[in-house]
Amino acid sequence: MEPIAEPEIDLFARDLPSMEEIKQLSEFVHSSEINLLNFSEQLEENMSKGGQKASLATGLGLFIVGRNAEAARKLQKGKDCKEKFLYSAFALRRTGKFDEAIKNLERSVEYGADALSTTLEKAATYRYASDFESAAKELKTCTNFENVSAEYHYQLARLQEAQGLYEEAIDNYKTSLELSPNHQRALFHLAYRCDLSGNEDAAIDYYKQIVSGSHVYVSALLNLAVLYEDLDELIKASECVDTALMFHPNHQRAILFKKDIESSKTMFYDEEKEEKKTRKTQILETPISDFELSVRSRNCLKKMSILTLSDLLNISEAELLSYKNFGETSLREIKALLDTKGLFLGMALEEKELSSEESPEEMATEDEGLLNKSIDDLQLSVRARKCLQKLELRTLGDLIHRTDAELLGCKNFGVTSLNEIKKAISNLGLSLRTLD
Repeated sequence: MEPIAEPEIDLFARDLPSMEEIKQLSEFVHSSEINLLNFSEQLEENMSKGGQKASLATGLGLFIVGRNAEAARKLQKGKDCKEKFLYSAFALRRTGKFDEAIKNLERSVEYGADALSTTLEKAATYRYASDFESAAKELKTCTNFENVSAEYHYQLARLQEAQGLYEEAIDNYKTSLELSPNHQRALFHLAYRCDLSGNEDAAIDYYKQIVSGSHVYVSALLNLAVLYEDLDELIKASECVDTALMFHPNHQRAILFKKDIESSKTMFYDEEKEEKKTRKTQILETPISDFELSVRSRNCLKKMSILTLSDLLNISEAELLSYKNFGETSLREIKALLDTKGLFLGMALEEKELSSEESPEEMATEDEGLLNKSIDDLQLSVRARKCLQKLELRTLGDLIHRTDAELLGCKNFGVTSLNEIKKAISNLGLSLRTLD
């Protein structure tokens, strides 16, 4: 991947660059860590300049480097023009001041801003504010641009995705790309939506299209690396992370991910043990309909939404007998079925109780509110988060009931990730369960 060529654009020159040139400059600045540092130094050199023109230029510069609150204040001192009001709106939106952002977008039209682009940005602003009704109203005024504007279909897809209309969103992302194949945001969100939907092959294909371009899209590189890691294609995963680190050597997520991938290359993998786990999982997922049970038993289990052997392990005898029309005869039939597999009713419930046992003293000293916090709050590396998701651990309380061995038993979970987790929870006064 070649770095983006430096555009001959001077934000602080006599004449203000065009909107397209400002966009090109922003892409160049964020294409590498060194570019961002150099531009930040240039920005600081111009911060002390006074006057409306200088305020406008430095306000735009502050927005580019992500100093949004300062950008909004500085831009307000600049000369009235479409650039001032548009970028003020963008900066205010990033800081959560949605009403003020809408007002600035409306002012930008008075100074020549494109009406369609402004309306679409208003829709995006309402969406960020979770005001989906207002966002839909704005987009409805643009329906004559259907199958014409790639940005219209992109914004419509973002709104649909926010509303949980995933299939419709995917269709509109694809339409956006048909109209503009290089629409990077549409491509990224389409890839991410496919990833979340379990369509990993499509997600990989879309991410590859993004990273094949000149722009270093770090989020796409790392997401692609995660998908490659899940497929045990560690060399490809490493290449993605190495590319990100080539241009952004201090990117913390990429650094952690690099360590995880390197540790997994030498990690011991017990194939026989994993095969046994797989066989057990297959047995537990066997549908009840595969077994020769009486009509009454089958009907009762179906009405209780007990569809697999695993479901039977999560219900007790008392719960079964409490169900209407389920009697001792059906109970004996079910128990005999489970006995042939070495299983019994309520087996999973007992295992859960054993794994979650704690002494009263320990319970008394723990902060219940802390234990209910999401694991996402720990801000772990990609690998660690993926492994915890596979183990279905969602809260700190779930996590501290696991031992070192249980975590290390998860495929691709190494000592680096374990130490990362232990350090993170120790900062909160917590620790993993021990077998002492």
